Amino acid sequence: MSKVLIMPCLDMKDGRVVKGVHFVNLRDAGDPVECARIYCQNGADELAFLDITATIEKRKTTLDAVRRVAQVATAPFTVGGGIASIADAGEVLEAGADRVSISSAAFRNPALIDQAAAKFGSSKLVVAIDVDRNPSLPSGYEVYIDGGNTPTGKDAIEWAKEAESRGAGFILPTSKACDGAKTGYDIPLIRGIKEVVKVPVIASGGAGTMEHFLEAAREGKADILLAASVFHFGEINIIELKKYLNGNGVATN
Repeated sequence: MSKVLIMPCLDMKDGRVVKGVHFVNLRDAGDPVECARIYCQNGADELAFLDITATIEKRKTTLDAVRRVAQVATAPFTVGGGIASIADAGEVLEAGADRVSISSAAFRNPALIDQAAAKFGSSKLVVAIDVDRNPSLPSGYEVYIDGGNTPTGKDAIEWAKEAESRGAGFILPTSKACDGAKTGYDIPLIRGIKEVVKVPVIASGGAGTMEHFLEAAREGKADILLAASVFHFGEINIIELKKYLNGNGVATN
């Protein structure tokens, strides 16, 4: 049996958990501390906290919110958004995060991945990659930065390989086309990255049913299954999801 971890994601804006579709049309989804507490009580294996407007607004992650969530989180806790330097990463880890996630800053300055891995260890470093489809690239997928707003012309699979070679301990690809649409994860994207890296891959963007989680584990070979909307709005219960996956040959914690 393969084994996966379940990772609710708290997308943060103005101190609140929000969720949109294709990275826009954001809805309020609650208080981050209360969300984190409930998810941990209900069996979350991991938590993600992404300050989704920090990079666009050219500011750092809101450390106060990180500290408050860290106080109640009993699962490993990954924080991203606005982390543009080793100092920023250190502040986030000191505030209680178990890992940092870097995206736009890592793309603009790939040496940041090497430096962060050397300073904190690969096990504390996630490289997040926002991706949209582009048939003109070898893999058919292009890296986007700045909260998914800026195309780069870089092939997403090649960038994932480079990020791992520089020291990333986890790769977190999010499909813009699938994000919030609840039509399923982008399986070819996840599988394509899994085929070229050895580190854990976190599936993100598109979960709408329990079957979608199963597909990401079985067909995509994802190691960690991240979702937001279905958890925030009570459409899927983590305990029931794990029972479903276990019953279909995918082991969970």
